[in-house]
Amino acid sequence: MDAPDAIRTALRLSAAERVIVRRRLILLDDRPVELADSYYPVPIAGGTPLAEPGKVPGGAVTLLKNLGYPGTEVVEDVSAALATTEEREHLELPEGSAVLHLLRLTRTADGTPMEASLMTMPTGRHLTYRLGKQGV
Repeated sequence: MDAPDAIRTALRLSAAERVIVRRRLILLDDRPVELADSYYPVPIAGGTPLAEPGKVPGGAVTLLKNLGYPGTEVVEDVSAALATTEEREHLELPEGSAVLHLLRLTRTADGTPMEASLMTMPTGRHLTYRLGKQGV
């Protein structure tokens, strides 16, 4: 699949390079609260459970670590914008609603970008971050 420009830039991909994308709609009490799209370079995720529909046993972070891509650095960029028609439909928001876009880039210790995720959520959310030595 082709990646949006922000994802292509974050993963350092050329215009010709494709990605594996995993799309999720996050629900809370049966209500949509977040759109979460995770993008992986094909050389990293191709031929793995990340390229297949459905849940990844043990989760993506564990699988990537087992493939030799332990995440050691995470950079997040947060912005706000008016929701697009598609975002409003998926998140069941009224016209004129704003959303937060959180772009998370995960890199290995040598700086290799291995995953870029774009999360979209209504602006009525509260985000809390805890940084520590726990790893990614």
